[in-house]
Amino acid sequence: MKYYGRSFMHINLLYLHNSDYADCLQLQTKIRELRSRDQIEDTLILTEHPPVLTMGVRGRDDNILTDKQTLQQMGIEIHHIKRGGDVTYHGPGQLVGYPIINLKQAALSIKGYLDKIQDVFIDLLRNEYQIDAHKELDEYAGVWVGNEKITAIGIQIAHMVTMHGFAYNVNTNMDHFKLINPCGLTDRNPTSLQQLTGGKVDMNLAAEQVVAYFAKVFEADIRKIELSEIQNV
Repeated sequence: MKYYGRSFMHINLLYLHNSDYADCLQLQTKIRELRSRDQIEDTLILTEHPPVLTMGVRGRDDNILTDKQTLQQMGIEIHHIKRGGDVTYHGPGQLVGYPIINLKQAALSIKGYLDKIQDVFIDLLRNEYQIDAHKELDEYAGVWVGNEKITAIGIQIAHMVTMHGFAYNVNTNMDHFKLINPCGLTDRNPTSLQQLTGGKVDMNLAAEQVVAYFAKVFEADIRKIELSEIQNV
């Protein structure tokens, strides 16, 4: 995949298809360190993970509704991480994106950055699927269709370089969200593109659409790179 926007930013695309959560977290950390030292350009990681729960800095244990033994039997790990927000689920059929961007060099505020991520999915869903999605108040960060969340967002920023990112439900197993109160919310439910369209969506197509709209919204050139290019830095 290679996309060209009206560029004032240059972003690397690292499309991993499927990756272990802990390994990907370590990779994010390495890329952010490189970005902080200007040894690499802004980078967007796209991937799917095996089933896993992640707990943000505002996470509460009682928002996990299933005991640890049952989760272990299901092969679902829990990772406590430093992004904002509460507990969320990642799994197959969900496209997870980790933009590692120097906001100072991009001339973006934190709010401006979050707005752009939300706009990626609002524009994509409207133009490609005729789905009316929207953003809400700060406590409901993400992208919503009615009262249902299709894209969760949780970020961490250090020295104005971002980490963590978004989780876009494409063909996600929605039953797994019953294991938790997603993002700590008890009165709202997640949804997926598959649920909204009534059919399974090709994940490579979903990734191409996200990259194309990311390039457009962020006005960026996006160049695909291989993992070896990171490992060799």
